[in-house]
Amino acid sequence: MDRFADWEYPEIEEGKPTRYNWLVQNVENLSLGYRTDIGAFTYINAQHGVTIEEEVQIGSHCSIYSVSTIDGRTGPVLLKRNCRIGTHSVVMPGVTVGENSVVGAFSLVTESVPDNVVAYGIPAKVERTLEREPGSTSGA
Repeated sequence: MDRFADWEYPEIEEGKPTRYNWLVQNVENLSLGYRTDIGAFTYINAQHGVTIEEEVQIGSHCSIYSVSTIDGRTGPVLLKRNCRIGTHSVVMPGVTVGENSVVGAFSLVTESVPDNVVAYGIPAKVERTLEREPGSTSGA
């Protein structure tokens, strides 16, 4: 069964929860790809640009920041095709998460993650390479 068979682009309004209960600030700087899955209570600040490519999955309660008021860091965030971000993770400004990569739950992603790897921790570090076909659900 294809979980995205009836996927439709969500209605996203500035600072208001979508019908799936995730929220975006600076909507004009968000690029959302086809067949994405963003979990409830996720927050996206796209002030300096957030691009979420096709078939990306983001768990619930995640935070994605293109600006950090704590350390003044800014920069676009890129979540490449078919990557997955585990629940309660934080992606900081200027980070790219590579194609097919998996970020484990409760991770703090402060540096870019290459394609086809599993990364997790605080801060997130690459723990292993994925030896699977892109789009496959096994092996991660």
